[in-house]
Amino acid sequence: MLDFNKIVKKLSKKRWKIIFKSDIFDIIDPDLNKKNNLKVTKTIYRLLAEKIMLKIRNGVYIIPLEEDLNLNEVDLIEKYFFPLVKKYISKEVSSYYFISWDKALELNLRDFSVREKIYVINRNVNKKVKIGDYEIIFKTITSNKNWKKINLYNKFSKFTKNFEVDNVNLKASSLELSLLESMTLSDIYEDLDLVKIKKALKKYKKVLNKQVLDNIVKYKYIVWLNRLKEISKTIDDDLYELFLWLIKENWANFVGRSLRRM
Repeated sequence: MLDFNKIVKKLSKKRWKIIFKSDIFDIIDPDLNKKNNLKVTKTIYRLLAEKIMLKIRNGVYIIPLEEDLNLNEVDLIEKYFFPLVKKYISKEVSSYYFISWDKALELNLRDFSVREKIYVINRNVNKKVKIGDYEIIFKTITSNKNWKKINLYNKFSKFTKNFEVDNVNLKASSLELSLLESMTLSDIYEDLDLVKIKKALKKYKKVLNKQVLDNIVKYKYIVWLNRLKEISKTIDDDLYELFLWLIKENWANFVGRSLRRM
């Protein structure tokens, strides 16, 4: 096990980085000698006491910058929220994910604010991670096709974009996919954010990709196209015609899925 000064020196190279307890064990005790578990725990307490690390939640720490020492727990979480999100994503699903729903639409609108809930679509993990008043919600996404349930991750991961937020690269739904997602309720206790939906439609009405929208609604979200069609009536005639065309083209899918729900 390394002595305390060497541990501090190693951690100092990771300033502003998020680390899990398992990362600290690797630094403090590279040989992972289980007999040293108590010593490692005591070392973590000392690192916290001397503010070489700050605790964000159990087992999650930040190697702080000087200005971080004056932040309270709430502001600290908010400052490092997106690095935290990326750290948990890497731990749970590696690179097989994309951020979905409201936050994805906001990213497409260049809105990098912190939301209370971040939805992360992935292949096979369904779980929630609570960080203070915030949640990272890992979800799978499926649809019924030919009477069989299919996982849509591989289909929809083609319709994603990369965004850089707080020096962190995050993958999220494309403009077209995020608009369709935004018409569904990710949480039954929340309302649709019509202000942001209308803003996105007005801003990007001329650049929406017709083929991408068509490919997405073949698998899911066809029932929500009518909402987008009605909203677009007051925004742009061509936009209205686009959504009307999509409904007509995919009407068979719409009817088939409606019948399967009966």
